[in-house]
Amino acid sequence: MSNENHAHLVVLGAGPAGYPAAFMAADLGMEVVLIDQNLNPGGVCLYQGCIPSKTYLHAAKLIHEAREANDWGIDFGTPNVDLEKLRKWKDRVVAKLTGGLGQLSLQRRIRFHQARAAFRDSHTLVLTKPDRSETTITFDYALIATGSQPATLPHLNVPSPRVMDSTEALKLVDVPRSLLVIGGGYIGLELGTVYSALGSEVTVVEAGTGLLAGADRDLVEFLHRRIERIFKRIYLGTKVTEVVDEGTGLRAKLLGVDVPDQERFEKVLVSIGRRPNSKDLGLEHTHVEVTEKGFIRVDGQRRTTEPHIFAVGDVAGEPMLAHKATHEARVAVETIAGKLALFEVQAIPAVVFTDPEVAWCGLTETDARTEGRKVRIARFPWAASGRATTLDRNDGMTKLILDPHSEQILGVGIVGVGAGELIAEGVLAVEMAATAQDLKMTIHAHPTLSETVMEAAEVFFGHSPHLYPQKG
Repeated sequence: MSNENHAHLVVLGAGPAGYPAAFMAADLGMEVVLIDQNLNPGGVCLYQGCIPSKTYLHAAKLIHEAREANDWGIDFGTPNVDLEKLRKWKDRVVAKLTGGLGQLSLQRRIRFHQARAAFRDSHTLVLTKPDRSETTITFDYALIATGSQPATLPHLNVPSPRVMDSTEALKLVDVPRSLLVIGGGYIGLELGTVYSALGSEVTVVEAGTGLLAGADRDLVEFLHRRIERIFKRIYLGTKVTEVVDEGTGLRAKLLGVDVPDQERFEKVLVSIGRRPNSKDLGLEHTHVEVTEKGFIRVDGQRRTTEPHIFAVGDVAGEPMLAHKATHEARVAVETIAGKLALFEVQAIPAVVFTDPEVAWCGLTETDARTEGRKVRIARFPWAASGRATTLDRNDGMTKLILDPHSEQILGVGIVGVGAGELIAEGVLAVEMAATAQDLKMTIHAHPTLSETVMEAAEVFFGHSPHLYPQKG
């Protein structure tokens, strides 16, 4: 007979790390308790992150395509955006997905608690419910999947409704006439794309020398050229030293080369990254160790320094990606179930859902150069792609990073429409140690964008049918 105050496995957090872990554990016959502060599973990804942003990005892409259709002889007129209906559509998408996860949780007989959890000791959790009532639960194993939250800087922590983080920006309360985006990473560029499409004049300020610091420069170049036409300004090598709410708007002080000392904006979006949710979990009552950056220390099985407590997802380290979190969850649960499992991947895909999309996996050209590693690069420009031309979107490229001797695919980078879908083939190629010959000999459908992967492999051998071979 089960004990309602005890479980074999307790999972803290029901995002893309937590709910897959709980579901898999239940499928393996474990008695599972899943704890989250939301009404249903989904976590930040479904409620305030991946899903809402991609819903809005789809709308932004549609607006841009409607405008560009003028060049093809199709005039849709000026879009009339109903913000309330757009928000409700986003809410329906979120409700459908999170509600579905709630049903799947019930079907698996998982005990779901809407509560905040903290460790009392290494085998006991205290659950604080929305009505502030408390209960305790003991466990044999625990899996921490509490995710992350937007990072802040003290001098930008301005108590003003005009200063937003990504969570606030996704509420889409209004469309400001002018928007300053602090941070040229994927969050800032994605949300900047949304607000720009809806009518904001967007200015991006990035402290580094380029946008999307983790991506190869030749990939980012295509995106940079396009958003230069969409955004009002992009300031690189620039910092925002102060933001002051003047009542009718915000005054931002800038520090950089060839930039104004200050500018005024109706709203500001602070998007400088995310930090792990490892505080206020009562970890001091356990032997779980936390790094200086706030990540929970784990081994290859995602086991913490407390052997029966595991951690996965954003709280367990970079990269902070939903699909990486889900894979880690599988490893942790299989370990708890007594199976042989290890988090030992060769290619975690990264996708930036701007327009064009930027995606990469495995070894990047930048990392190879930093490591002094000899590689060969094969690039296929989408200017030579028939399918990209039919879409009027030649602003793309597919590149392969290869071992010069074995011809093994070490990394893949893609920029262009649908790059996030295309990168899956690259991930498989890297994980399976495929060679350029493997990709070259794999027949790809025509006309498709996926052909660019095959043609990049053909470029490696110097005889792509759609590119004149470069001599020497």
